[in-house]
Amino acid sequence: MTRYRVSAVIALIAGLLLIQFVWTTQADPASSYRFKLGLDLAGGTELVYTADMSETAPADRADALAALQGVIERRVNLFGVAEPLVQTEQVNALSGTTEDRLIVDLPGVTDIKAAVASLGETPTLDFRLASTTTVGTTTALGYVPTGLNGRYLAGATLGFGSGATAGLASPEVILNFNSDGAALFEKITSENVGKQLAIFLDRHPISEPVIQEAIPGGKATITGRFSATEARDLVRNLNFGALPVPIALESSSAVGPTLGAVVIKAGVQAGIIGFAIIASFMLVWYRLPGLIAIIALTEYLAFMLAVIKTIPVTLTASGIAGLIISVGMAVDANILIFERTKEELRDGKDPREAVRIGFARAWTAIRDGHLTMIISGVILFWLGTSIVQGFALVFVLGVLVSFISAVSLSRVFLLAIVPELSAGRQDTRWGVWSFLLGSGNRNA
Repeated sequence: MTRYRVSAVIALIAGLLLIQFVWTTQADPASSYRFKLGLDLAGGTELVYTADMSETAPADRADALAALQGVIERRVNLFGVAEPLVQTEQVNALSGTTEDRLIVDLPGVTDIKAAVASLGETPTLDFRLASTTTVGTTTALGYVPTGLNGRYLAGATLGFGSGATAGLASPEVILNFNSDGAALFEKITSENVGKQLAIFLDRHPISEPVIQEAIPGGKATITGRFSATEARDLVRNLNFGALPVPIALESSSAVGPTLGAVVIKAGVQAGIIGFAIIASFMLVWYRLPGLIAIIALTEYLAFMLAVIKTIPVTLTASGIAGLIISVGMAVDANILIFERTKEELRDGKDPREAVRIGFARAWTAIRDGHLTMIISGVILFWLGTSIVQGFALVFVLGVLVSFISAVSLSRVFLLAIVPELSAGRQDTRWGVWSFLLGSGNRNA
Protein backbone atom coordinates (compact mmCIF):
# COMPACT_ATOMS: atom_id res chain seq x y z
CA MET A 1 0.00 0.00 0.00
CA THR A 2 2.93 2.30 0.71
CA ARG A 3 4.17 2.16 -2.87
CA TYR A 4 0.73 3.15 -4.14
CA ARG A 5 0.69 6.14 -1.79
CA VAL A 6 4.14 7.21 -2.95
CA SER A 7 3.04 6.82 -6.58
CA ALA A 8 -0.13 8.83 -5.86
CA VAL A 9 1.88 11.69 -4.34
CA ILE A 10 4.23 11.70 -7.33
CA ALA A 11 1.25 11.72 -9.72
CA LEU A 12 -0.33 14.64 -7.86
CA ILE A 13 2.90 16.64 -7.93
CA ALA A 14 3.33 15.90 -11.65
CA GLY A 15 -0.26 17.03 -12.26
CA LEU A 16 0.31 20.30 -10.40
CA LEU A 17 3.48 20.94 -12.41
CA LEU A 18 1.60 20.31 -15.64
CA ILE A 19 -1.15 22.72 -14.60
CA GLN A 20 1.47 25.35 -13.75
CA PHE A 21 3.17 24.81 -17.12
CA VAL A 22 -0.07 25.20 -19.06
CA TRP A 23 -1.10 28.28 -17.09
CA THR A 24 2.22 30.16 -17.03
CA THR A 25 3.09 29.54 -20.69
CA GLN A 26 -0.32 30.77 -21.79
CA ALA A 27 -0.15 33.84 -19.56
CA ASP A 28 3.23 34.85 -21.01
CA PRO A 29 2.72 36.61 -24.39
CA ALA A 30 6.34 35.94 -25.35
CA SER A 31 6.25 32.22 -24.58
CA SER A 32 6.89 29.84 -27.48
CA TYR A 33 4.54 27.34 -25.85
CA ARG A 34 1.35 29.34 -26.24
CA PHE A 35 -1.48 27.56 -28.02
CA LYS A 36 -1.10 27.63 -31.80
CA LEU A 37 -4.52 28.73 -33.01
CA GLY A 38 -5.93 27.75 -36.37
CA LEU A 39 -7.45 30.11 -38.88
CA ASP A 40 -10.99 29.74 -37.51
CA LEU A 41 -9.81 30.88 -34.06
CA ALA A 42 -7.09 33.41 -34.87
CA GLY A 43 -8.75 34.98 -37.90
CA GLY A 44 -7.19 35.45 -41.32
CA THR A 45 -7.57 34.23 -44.89
CA GLU A 46 -7.93 30.78 -46.40
CA LEU A 47 -7.19 30.19 -50.08
CA VAL A 48 -8.05 26.92 -51.81
CA TYR A 49 -6.25 26.18 -55.09
CA THR A 50 -6.73 23.36 -57.58
CA ALA A 51 -3.53 21.91 -59.05
CA ASP A 52 -3.62 21.12 -62.77
CA MET A 53 -2.06 17.66 -63.13
CA SER A 54 -3.21 17.10 -66.72
CA GLU A 55 0.35 17.20 -68.06
CA THR A 56 1.94 15.36 -65.13
CA ALA A 57 2.49 11.61 -65.26
CA PRO A 58 0.44 9.71 -62.65
CA ALA A 59 3.61 8.33 -61.09
CA ASP A 60 4.97 11.86 -60.59
CA ARG A 61 1.84 13.49 -59.17
CA ALA A 62 2.61 12.84 -55.52
CA ASP A 63 6.12 14.33 -55.90
CA ALA A 64 4.76 17.26 -57.88
CA LEU A 65 2.16 18.00 -55.21
CA ALA A 66 4.77 17.82 -52.45
CA ALA A 67 7.05 20.13 -54.44
CA LEU A 68 4.13 22.50 -54.98
CA GLN A 69 3.48 22.59 -51.25
CA GLY A 70 7.12 23.38 -50.55
CA VAL A 71 7.22 26.18 -53.10
CA ILE A 72 4.07 27.82 -51.74
CA GLU A 73 5.38 27.50 -48.18
CA ARG A 74 8.58 29.32 -49.17
CA ARG A 75 6.53 31.93 -50.99
CA VAL A 76 4.21 32.48 -48.03
CA ASN A 77 7.10 32.69 -45.57
CA LEU A 78 8.50 35.61 -47.54
CA PHE A 79 5.31 37.55 -46.74
CA GLY A 80 6.23 37.53 -43.05
CA VAL A 81 2.95 35.82 -42.11
CA ALA A 82 2.99 34.36 -38.61
CA GLU A 83 2.59 30.56 -38.58
CA PRO A 84 1.12 30.01 -42.06
CA LEU A 85 -0.31 26.58 -42.82
CA VAL A 86 -0.07 25.02 -46.28
CA GLN A 87 -1.78 21.66 -46.77
CA THR A 88 -2.55 19.38 -49.69
CA GLU A 89 -5.49 17.06 -50.15
CA GLN A 90 -7.13 14.91 -52.79
CA VAL A 91 -10.89 15.07 -53.27
CA ASN A 92 -13.32 13.32 -55.56
CA ALA A 93 -14.88 15.76 -58.01
CA LEU A 94 -18.46 15.53 -59.24
CA SER A 95 -17.18 14.30 -62.61
CA GLY A 96 -15.76 11.22 -60.89
CA THR A 97 -12.14 12.31 -61.24
CA THR A 98 -9.71 13.09 -58.42
CA GLU A 99 -8.71 16.69 -57.81
CA ASP A 100 -5.49 17.75 -56.12
CA ARG A 101 -5.97 20.78 -53.93
CA LEU A 102 -3.72 23.15 -52.06
CA ILE A 103 -5.10 24.84 -48.94
CA VAL A 104 -3.27 27.96 -47.75
CA ASP A 105 -4.15 29.38 -44.33
CA LEU A 106 -2.78 32.85 -43.59
CA PRO A 107 -3.51 33.82 -39.96
CA GLY A 108 -3.81 37.56 -39.46
CA VAL A 109 -4.12 38.33 -43.20
CA THR A 110 -7.55 39.80 -43.92
CA ASP A 111 -6.85 41.35 -47.35
CA ILE A 112 -7.83 38.50 -49.68
CA LYS A 113 -6.97 40.40 -52.86
CA ALA A 114 -3.44 41.12 -51.69
CA ALA A 115 -2.90 37.51 -50.65
CA VAL A 116 -4.19 36.17 -53.97
CA ALA A 117 -2.10 38.66 -55.94
CA SER A 118 1.06 37.76 -54.04
CA LEU A 119 0.66 34.03 -54.50
CA GLY A 120 -0.50 34.43 -58.09
CA GLU A 121 2.79 36.08 -59.08
CA THR A 122 4.63 32.80 -58.71
CA PRO A 123 5.21 31.40 -62.23
CA THR A 124 5.23 27.87 -63.54
CA LEU A 125 8.42 26.94 -65.36
CA ASP A 126 9.13 23.90 -67.50
CA PHE A 127 11.26 22.76 -70.43
CA ARG A 128 9.73 21.08 -73.50
CA LEU A 129 11.24 19.52 -76.61
CA ALA A 130 9.82 20.64 -79.94
CA SER A 131 8.27 17.85 -81.94
CA THR A 132 6.35 17.70 -85.20
CA THR A 133 3.22 15.65 -85.65
CA THR A 134 1.56 14.87 -88.97
CA VAL A 135 -2.18 14.30 -89.30
CA GLY A 136 -3.09 13.59 -92.92
CA THR A 137 -1.54 16.37 -94.96
CA THR A 138 -1.25 18.74 -91.99
CA THR A 139 1.98 19.04 -90.03
CA ALA A 140 1.86 20.66 -86.60
CA LEU A 141 4.56 21.63 -84.13
CA GLY A 142 3.91 20.01 -80.64
CA TYR A 143 5.95 20.46 -77.50
CA VAL A 144 6.72 17.38 -75.38
CA PRO A 145 7.31 17.84 -71.61
CA THR A 146 10.72 16.66 -70.47
CA GLY A 147 9.99 16.46 -66.76
CA LEU A 148 12.39 19.33 -66.04
CA ASN A 149 10.40 22.01 -64.28
CA GLY A 150 10.45 24.59 -61.52
CA ARG A 151 10.77 22.12 -58.68
CA TYR A 152 14.36 21.42 -59.78
CA LEU A 153 15.31 25.10 -59.76
CA ALA A 154 17.86 26.16 -57.14
CA GLY A 155 17.93 29.84 -58.06
CA ALA A 156 17.94 32.45 -60.80
CA THR A 157 20.16 35.48 -61.50
CA LEU A 158 20.00 38.42 -63.87
CA GLY A 159 22.73 38.86 -66.46
CA PHE A 160 23.49 40.58 -69.76
CA GLY A 161 25.14 39.53 -73.01
CA SER A 162 28.85 38.70 -72.91
CA GLY A 163 30.99 41.81 -73.33
CA ALA A 164 28.01 44.12 -73.17
CA THR A 165 27.03 46.58 -70.53
CA ALA A 166 23.69 47.02 -68.84
CA GLY A 167 21.36 49.08 -70.95
CA LEU A 168 23.07 48.24 -74.27
CA ALA A 169 22.40 44.51 -74.42
CA SER A 170 19.32 42.39 -73.98
CA PRO A 171 19.02 41.05 -70.46
CA GLU A 172 19.14 37.33 -69.83
CA VAL A 173 17.99 35.18 -66.96
CA ILE A 174 20.45 32.53 -65.76
CA LEU A 175 18.89 29.43 -64.19
CA ASN A 176 20.77 27.22 -61.75
CA PHE A 177 19.36 23.77 -61.09
CA ASN A 178 19.82 21.60 -58.03
CA SER A 179 21.77 18.33 -58.28
CA ASP A 180 18.80 16.31 -59.55
CA GLY A 181 17.88 19.02 -62.02
CA ALA A 182 21.45 19.34 -63.24
CA ALA A 183 21.64 15.61 -63.99
CA LEU A 184 18.28 15.68 -65.77
CA PHE A 185 19.22 18.79 -67.79
CA GLU A 186 22.50 17.22 -68.91
CA LYS A 187 20.69 14.03 -69.91
CA ILE A 188 18.09 15.97 -71.94
CA THR A 189 20.67 18.08 -73.77
CA SER A 190 23.01 15.17 -74.49
CA GLU A 191 20.24 13.04 -75.99
CA ASN A 192 18.66 15.80 -78.08
CA VAL A 193 21.52 17.72 -79.72
CA GLY A 194 20.23 19.74 -82.66
CA LYS A 195 16.69 19.82 -81.36
CA GLN A 196 14.80 22.81 -80.08
CA LEU A 197 14.32 22.98 -76.30
CA ALA A 198 11.62 25.51 -75.49
CA ILE A 199 11.40 27.20 -72.10
CA PHE A 200 7.79 27.68 -71.03
CA LEU A 201 6.68 30.16 -68.40
CA ASP A 202 3.06 29.92 -67.32
CA ARG A 203 2.40 27.63 -70.32
CA HIS A 204 3.77 30.16 -72.83
CA PRO A 205 7.13 29.75 -74.61
CA ILE A 206 9.50 32.57 -73.70
CA SER A 207 12.65 31.16 -75.29
CA GLU A 208 13.20 28.46 -77.91
CA PRO A 209 16.94 27.77 -78.17
CA VAL A 210 18.45 24.92 -80.17
CA ILE A 211 20.60 22.46 -78.23
CA GLN A 212 24.16 22.74 -79.58
CA GLU A 213 25.82 20.30 -77.21
CA ALA A 214 25.39 18.56 -73.89
CA ILE A 215 25.26 21.10 -71.07
CA PRO A 216 26.71 19.88 -67.76
CA GLY A 217 26.78 21.84 -64.52
CA GLY A 218 23.05 22.52 -64.26
CA LYS A 219 23.00 26.01 -65.76
CA ALA A 220 20.60 27.32 -68.43
CA THR A 221 20.15 30.80 -69.90
CA ILE A 222 16.87 32.38 -70.95
CA THR A 223 17.29 35.04 -73.62
CA GLY A 224 13.65 35.89 -74.18
CA ARG A 225 12.31 39.16 -75.50
CA PHE A 226 11.85 41.11 -72.30
CA SER A 227 13.08 44.36 -70.81
CA ALA A 228 15.49 44.70 -67.91
CA THR A 229 12.57 45.36 -65.56
CA GLU A 230 10.71 42.28 -66.79
CA ALA A 231 13.85 40.16 -66.45
CA ARG A 232 14.43 41.44 -62.91
CA ASP A 233 10.83 40.63 -61.93
CA LEU A 234 11.15 37.19 -63.50
CA VAL A 235 14.32 36.48 -61.51
CA ARG A 236 12.60 37.63 -58.32
CA ASN A 237 9.57 35.43 -58.91
CA LEU A 238 11.64 32.40 -59.89
CA ASN A 239 13.69 32.75 -56.73
CA PHE A 240 10.48 32.88 -54.72
CA GLY A 241 9.80 29.46 -56.24
CA ALA A 242 8.63 28.41 -59.65
CA LEU A 243 5.57 26.18 -59.44
CA PRO A 244 6.01 22.61 -60.70
CA VAL A 245 2.37 22.56 -61.88
CA PRO A 246 -0.17 25.31 -62.59
CA ILE A 247 -2.69 26.20 -59.90
CA ALA A 248 -6.06 27.92 -60.10
CA LEU A 249 -7.85 29.67 -57.24
CA GLU A 250 -11.00 27.72 -56.44
CA SER A 251 -12.28 29.58 -53.38
CA SER A 252 -11.26 32.15 -50.80
CA SER A 253 -12.66 33.09 -47.43
CA ALA A 254 -11.80 35.46 -44.62
CA VAL A 255 -12.35 34.92 -40.91
CA GLY A 256 -12.35 37.97 -38.67
CA PRO A 257 -10.52 37.89 -35.33
CA THR A 258 -13.77 38.82 -33.58
CA LEU A 259 -15.46 35.64 -34.82
CA GLY A 260 -12.43 33.64 -33.73
CA ALA A 261 -12.64 35.08 -30.21
CA VAL A 262 -16.32 34.13 -30.04
CA VAL A 263 -15.50 30.56 -31.07
CA ILE A 264 -12.77 30.31 -28.41
CA LYS A 265 -15.09 31.65 -25.71
CA ALA A 266 -17.89 29.28 -26.72
CA GLY A 267 -15.49 26.31 -26.78
CA VAL A 268 -14.09 27.11 -23.34
CA GLN A 269 -17.58 27.57 -21.91
CA ALA A 270 -18.74 24.28 -23.41
CA GLY A 271 -15.72 22.53 -21.92
CA ILE A 272 -16.28 24.01 -18.44
CA ILE A 273 -20.01 23.23 -18.43
CA GLY A 274 -19.43 19.71 -19.72
CA PHE A 275 -16.72 19.04 -17.13
CA ALA A 276 -18.92 20.40 -14.33
CA ILE A 277 -21.83 18.16 -15.33
CA ILE A 278 -19.59 15.10 -15.57
CA ALA A 279 -17.98 15.89 -12.20
CA SER A 280 -21.37 16.32 -10.50
CA PHE A 281 -22.67 13.03 -11.90
CA MET A 282 -19.53 11.13 -10.88
CA LEU A 283 -19.62 12.51 -7.35
CA VAL A 284 -23.30 11.73 -6.79
CA TRP A 285 -23.30 8.29 -8.38
CA TYR A 286 -19.87 6.91 -7.48
CA ARG A 287 -18.90 8.97 -4.39
CA LEU A 288 -15.20 8.39 -3.56
CA PRO A 289 -14.33 6.79 -6.94
CA GLY A 290 -16.13 9.71 -8.54
CA LEU A 291 -13.86 12.15 -6.71
CA ILE A 292 -10.84 10.10 -7.77
CA ALA A 293 -12.10 10.20 -11.37
CA ILE A 294 -12.38 13.99 -11.22
CA ILE A 295 -8.77 14.30 -10.03
CA ALA A 296 -7.63 11.91 -12.74
CA LEU A 297 -9.61 13.85 -15.37
CA THR A 298 -8.05 17.11 -14.23
CA GLU A 299 -4.59 15.62 -14.66
CA TYR A 300 -5.68 14.17 -17.99
CA LEU A 301 -6.73 17.61 -19.24
CA ALA A 302 -3.50 19.18 -17.99
CA PHE A 303 -1.45 16.51 -19.74
CA MET A 304 -3.45 16.85 -22.98
CA LEU A 305 -3.09 20.64 -23.03
CA ALA A 306 0.65 20.31 -22.37
CA VAL A 307 0.97 17.84 -25.27
CA ILE A 308 -0.97 20.19 -27.57
CA LYS A 309 1.37 23.02 -26.59
CA THR A 310 4.65 21.15 -26.93
CA ILE A 311 4.11 19.19 -30.20
CA PRO A 312 2.62 21.74 -31.12
CA VAL A 313 -0.87 20.94 -32.44
CA THR A 314 -2.64 23.76 -34.27
CA LEU A 315 -5.84 24.14 -32.28
CA THR A 316 -9.07 24.66 -34.24
CA ALA A 317 -12.75 24.71 -33.30
CA SER A 318 -13.06 21.10 -34.42
CA GLY A 319 -9.98 20.26 -32.35
CA ILE A 320 -11.64 21.70 -29.24
CA ALA A 321 -14.66 19.52 -29.97
CA GLY A 322 -12.38 16.48 -30.25
CA LEU A 323 -10.82 17.32 -26.88
CA ILE A 324 -14.22 17.62 -25.19
CA ILE A 325 -15.38 14.30 -26.63
CA SER A 326 -12.16 12.58 -25.54
CA VAL A 327 -12.96 13.64 -21.96
CA GLY A 328 -16.17 11.65 -22.31
CA MET A 329 -14.15 8.63 -23.40
CA ALA A 330 -11.92 8.94 -20.33
CA VAL A 331 -15.00 9.09 -18.08
CA ASP A 332 -16.50 6.09 -19.86
CA ALA A 333 -13.47 4.02 -18.91
CA ASN A 334 -13.82 5.04 -15.27
CA ILE A 335 -17.50 4.11 -15.30
CA LEU A 336 -16.70 0.61 -16.56
CA ILE A 337 -14.15 0.18 -13.77
CA PHE A 338 -16.38 1.50 -11.01
CA GLU A 339 -19.38 -0.57 -12.08
CA ARG A 340 -17.24 -3.69 -12.02
CA THR A 341 -16.00 -2.73 -8.56
CA LYS A 342 -19.58 -2.31 -7.30
CA GLU A 343 -20.47 -5.75 -8.61
CA GLU A 344 -17.58 -7.28 -6.69
CA LEU A 345 -18.62 -5.45 -3.53
CA ARG A 346 -22.16 -6.82 -3.85
CA ASP A 347 -20.66 -10.31 -4.13
CA GLY A 348 -19.04 -9.79 -0.75
CA LYS A 349 -15.49 -9.04 -1.83
CA ASP A 350 -13.19 -7.03 0.38
CA PRO A 351 -13.23 -3.34 -0.78
CA ARG A 352 -9.55 -3.36 -1.76
CA GLU A 353 -9.91 -6.71 -3.49
CA ALA A 354 -13.03 -5.44 -5.24
CA VAL A 355 -11.04 -2.50 -6.58
CA ARG A 356 -8.31 -4.79 -7.90
CA ILE A 357 -10.75 -7.20 -9.54
CA GLY A 358 -12.86 -4.33 -10.90
CA PHE A 359 -9.89 -2.87 -12.75
CA ALA A 360 -8.78 -6.27 -14.03
CA ARG A 361 -12.20 -7.27 -15.38
CA ALA A 362 -12.91 -3.89 -16.95
CA TRP A 363 -9.58 -3.79 -18.75
CA THR A 364 -10.59 -5.83 -21.81
CA ALA A 365 -13.70 -3.70 -22.41
CA ILE A 366 -11.66 -0.50 -21.99
CA ARG A 367 -8.95 -1.79 -24.34
CA ASP A 368 -11.40 -2.80 -27.04
CA GLY A 369 -13.43 0.41 -26.76
CA HIS A 370 -10.39 2.63 -26.99
CA LEU A 371 -8.93 0.59 -29.85
CA THR A 372 -12.07 1.01 -31.95
CA MET A 373 -12.06 4.75 -31.27
CA ILE A 374 -8.40 5.00 -32.29
CA ILE A 375 -9.10 3.11 -35.52
CA SER A 376 -12.03 5.43 -36.29
CA GLY A 377 -9.91 8.50 -35.55
CA VAL A 378 -7.05 7.31 -37.76
CA ILE A 379 -9.44 6.68 -40.66
CA LEU A 380 -10.97 10.13 -40.22
CA PHE A 381 -7.50 11.71 -40.21
CA TRP A 382 -6.40 9.70 -43.25
CA LEU A 383 -9.44 10.31 -45.43
CA GLY A 384 -10.89 13.54 -44.03
CA THR A 385 -10.44 17.14 -45.04
CA SER A 386 -8.36 19.59 -43.00
CA ILE A 387 -11.29 20.42 -40.70
CA VAL A 388 -11.98 16.75 -40.00
CA GLN A 389 -8.26 16.09 -39.52
CA GLY A 390 -8.09 18.73 -36.80
CA PHE A 391 -10.84 16.94 -34.91
CA ALA A 392 -9.38 13.47 -35.51
CA LEU A 393 -5.84 14.37 -34.39
CA VAL A 394 -6.88 15.80 -31.03
CA PHE A 395 -9.42 13.01 -30.52
CA VAL A 396 -6.87 10.24 -31.12
CA LEU A 397 -4.34 11.92 -28.81
CA GLY A 398 -7.07 12.24 -26.18
CA VAL A 399 -8.05 8.58 -26.43
CA LEU A 400 -4.42 7.50 -26.07
CA VAL A 401 -3.85 9.72 -23.05
CA SER A 402 -7.11 8.53 -21.43
CA PHE A 403 -5.50 5.09 -21.06
CA ILE A 404 -3.09 6.69 -18.62
CA SER A 405 -5.70 8.67 -16.69
CA ALA A 406 -8.42 6.02 -16.56
CA VAL A 407 -6.38 2.89 -16.02
CA SER A 408 -3.23 4.06 -14.27
CA LEU A 409 -4.07 7.21 -12.32
CA SER A 410 -7.49 6.12 -11.03
CA ARG A 411 -6.11 2.74 -10.00
CA VAL A 412 -3.13 4.23 -8.16
CA PHE A 413 -5.27 6.78 -6.32
CA LEU A 414 -7.89 4.24 -5.23
CA LEU A 415 -5.39 1.62 -4.09
CA ALA A 416 -3.53 4.34 -2.17
CA ILE A 417 -6.67 5.10 -0.15
CA VAL A 418 -8.74 1.90 0.21
CA PRO A 419 -7.41 -0.23 3.13
CA GLU A 420 -7.18 -3.98 3.55
CA LEU A 421 -10.16 -5.31 5.59
CA SER A 422 -9.22 -8.83 6.56
CA ALA A 423 -12.39 -9.46 8.54
CA GLY A 424 -14.63 -8.94 5.54
CA ARG A 425 -18.22 -7.96 6.32
CA GLN A 426 -17.66 -8.46 10.04
CA ASP A 427 -15.36 -5.43 10.08
CA THR A 428 -17.36 -2.33 11.03
CA ARG A 429 -15.47 -0.37 8.38
CA TRP A 430 -16.74 -2.64 5.60
CA GLY A 431 -20.08 -0.88 5.33
CA VAL A 432 -18.44 2.58 5.37
CA TRP A 433 -16.02 1.72 2.57
CA SER A 434 -18.73 -0.09 0.66
CA PHE A 435 -20.80 3.09 0.76
CA LEU A 436 -17.85 5.30 -0.18
CA LEU A 437 -17.10 3.05 -3.14
CA GLY A 438 -20.61 3.50 -4.46
CA SER A 439 -22.28 0.31 -3.23
CA GLY A 440 -24.47 0.83 -0.20
CA ASN A 441 -26.19 -2.57 -0.31
CA ARG A 442 -24.25 -4.49 2.37
CA ASN A 443 -26.60 -7.47 2.56
CA ALA A 444 -26.71 -8.18 -1.21
